[in-house]
Amino acid sequence: MAKRLLILSAGSGPSNNLIRSLRAGIRSLVVVGCHADEFVLKKSLADRNYLTPATSRSDFPRALRQIIKAESIDLIVPNSEADVSTVSDLSAALPCRTFLPGSKTIRLCQDKYALTRFLGSRGLPVPRTYPVSAVKDVERVLRRLSRHSLLWCRIRRGSGSVGAIPVKSAAQARAWIRYWEEMRDVPKGSFTLSEYLSGRDFCVQSLWKEGRLVLTKMHERLSYYAAGASPSGVSSTAAVAKMVFIPRIARMCATAVRAIDPRASGVFFVDLKENDGGKPCITEINAGRFANVSTIHDATGKYNTTAIYVRLALGDPVNLREAREPAGNCYVVRDIDALPVTFFADDLRAGVKDVRR
Repeated sequence: MAKRLLILSAGSGPSNNLIRSLRAGIRSLVVVGCHADEFVLKKSLADRNYLTPATSRSDFPRALRQIIKAESIDLIVPNSEADVSTVSDLSAALPCRTFLPGSKTIRLCQDKYALTRFLGSRGLPVPRTYPVSAVKDVERVLRRLSRHSLLWCRIRRGSGSVGAIPVKSAAQARAWIRYWEEMRDVPKGSFTLSEYLSGRDFCVQSLWKEGRLVLTKMHERLSYYAAGASPSGVSSTAAVAKMVFIPRIARMCATAVRAIDPRASGVFFVDLKENDGGKPCITEINAGRFANVSTIHDATGKYNTTAIYVRLALGDPVNLREAREPAGNCYVVRDIDALPVTFFADDLRAGVKDVRR
């Protein structure tokens, strides 16, 4: 019998990418989607869709259980930071399977400063980072980071580089923090300042089952989606990304996941950037959800990460020969109002006549 999955945030770019990957790996899946925004939900690639209350509302758990029962859902898959937290909190009361890290792990990973301190205390490479408890503390923090000419100012929580910007002076940092506090209602004490990491930018995605590393894939962000419209000039979403595999970075990420959760289960993706000396530093770990370019991880090699995730979640045996794959010379290109395009380097100019000379 076909397995039935419920995908949260259906219709969003990350969830549609996830559904494409799932269908490429397991053709028989029945995919049900839900979202609180009917306009976003209209774009969903799921077989059936449900409009729900927002996850923050008290009637959301009832609506979620109603969908699970009506559709005989086998597995629920959250695919945003907020969805992961919500499903984790509700998991014991849901009439279907979940496949998530523990709630303590999720809480730690969703506080970027707490995570940075934790990893640093375990000897893992992280950027030098300090909290900004109040705007008046900016100068004091800048003095502690005085050997760095460029600093990274960002909010401790959230995704998509929201509230992040490079700064050179205390005046710039103060103005940025005040703007977000006064205009965007960000609570005081939400920001950090850290050394700016100027080097290569990597994402390492891995699957785990009860502390066992099952599979690792990674990509490098070569350019950023909508970077020109962003004050930071960067984004967690790549416009162009390339599959790579650097064993020492993969080992570092596995060590980090084991440090935060020795019995890790589910999916984790680790973001890293190189500092001025070329040393990769962990900037965040996203626990319980796939990277939003999951398609690139599943378009190359023998193993489809989303399909293996489902098999692990449902208790099916998964025995891969090794927990990594050669990267393959594969790229993904993304843009607004366009499907992601995944291709191998040899095909980049297929059907193209070069008249630049």
